[in-house]
Amino acid sequence: MNVIKNFLWRLAERVGAQGVKLLVELVLARILLPEQYGVIAMVAVFITVFNVFVDSGLGNALIQKKDADDLDFSSVFWFNVVWCIVLYGILFLISPLVASFYHREELTLILRVLGLQIVISGVKNVYQAYVSRTMQFRKFFFSTLGGTVGAAVIGITMAYRGYGVWALVAQQLFNVLTDTVILTITVKWHPRRMFSFERLKGLLSYGWKLLLSALLDTLYNEARSLIIGRKYTSEDLAFYNRGELFPQVIAANVNTSIDSVLLPTMSREQDERYKVRAMTRRAIMTSTYIMAPLMIGIACVGTPMVRLILTEKWMPCVPYLQIFCASMLFFPIHTANLNAIKALGRSDLFLKLEILKKVIGIALILITMHISVLAMALSTLVNSLLCQLINTWPNRKLLDYSYGDQIRDILPNILLAAVMGGCVFVVGLIGLPDWATLLIQVVLGAALYAGLSAATKNESYRYLLDVLKNFRYKK
Repeated sequence: MNVIKNFLWRLAERVGAQGVKLLVELVLARILLPEQYGVIAMVAVFITVFNVFVDSGLGNALIQKKDADDLDFSSVFWFNVVWCIVLYGILFLISPLVASFYHREELTLILRVLGLQIVISGVKNVYQAYVSRTMQFRKFFFSTLGGTVGAAVIGITMAYRGYGVWALVAQQLFNVLTDTVILTITVKWHPRRMFSFERLKGLLSYGWKLLLSALLDTLYNEARSLIIGRKYTSEDLAFYNRGELFPQVIAANVNTSIDSVLLPTMSREQDERYKVRAMTRRAIMTSTYIMAPLMIGIACVGTPMVRLILTEKWMPCVPYLQIFCASMLFFPIHTANLNAIKALGRSDLFLKLEILKKVIGIALILITMHISVLAMALSTLVNSLLCQLINTWPNRKLLDYSYGDQIRDILPNILLAAVMGGCVFVVGLIGLPDWATLLIQVVLGAALYAGLSAATKNESYRYLLDVLKNFRYKK
């Protein structure tokens, strides 16, 4: 019960912040051109890769370590500060090479300015690890929401005044800076003047495998954007990324909530495997109950939603949106299983899984990159399905929780969402104005899903009701 409560706190923070961020993205998309978004997407590939090195796997190591204390956290903090300055220096130097790769000189300055967030994130990540370890998820609310709202004002104001790409740069920088400042104010822990190479070495022995795993995952995920930006056009990249936006915001919120709550909780119970299994099962069922109707629903309302909210110029992104919704539908299975493996201290196994998955993923990219951007998007769906099997395989023995068991647990939720999606899709065929179609689809979808859940006495539905009731009474 405590796991789900913390999950709901974290989810509420993510939904609030990402909801504001999504609204800002929609406003900016109406003001700016797809080509301008494509430019930022090109730069974002390299920022994302460098951000993997910011954490160095040490954040997860701090959370996983049973007896982590001030010396551990302070050692990681001072290491991160120096390491992130070095990383920014490297990014600064290679910026002209990135601009040359894309044949766009303006990317040099954009990358150097936007890359400043790497240094800021070095501080932020240690505070985030402390908050996750101590389960103070209310702290995230103030930092994330404060940064997002402030960044929204700056981004929209600059876009209306004609700053173009720089509106997006300023928005992102202000967001991460404000997040960090508020965290340092609201969290009671602060780094002390102490450092231990021995402690750092011990944390790195666990964390380097997760770092390498995260690097492989990030390089693979960003490879498509890199190839599309180089081989196709910035508009193609913008449509691809914009199609990924809606499902990714939802998947990221749910998965970040699961990830930040499950790992510290499971790590505390790592010696009681039956408890880890129970938490894994509950997390998969509950998060799928939330994720499935959202992914299926967005895929079914994609056409009127994009045309109404983003305008006609963004309509080419609809097929990508629908593909990514299908691809991210089963993300809770990935996240919960991988967290169980990390919590049990098997970072070696985690790394082996990542290597296997990336070999398959890269093969799919190489096969589809010369066909079309749409074919590359479809390869993410194929890869997601294959990775489900790979991620769940170890827990067949570690937790006695097989892939078949997991599918049986989530099948009722998937079927409910599929029925709801079918009814919502039919509404779109009537031919009503976009605003009316979207309104009816959303209301009908929500009512149907809740009604069917109650009528079938769905286990996840009843569990969430119990948690929410208990949560309300204890506030």
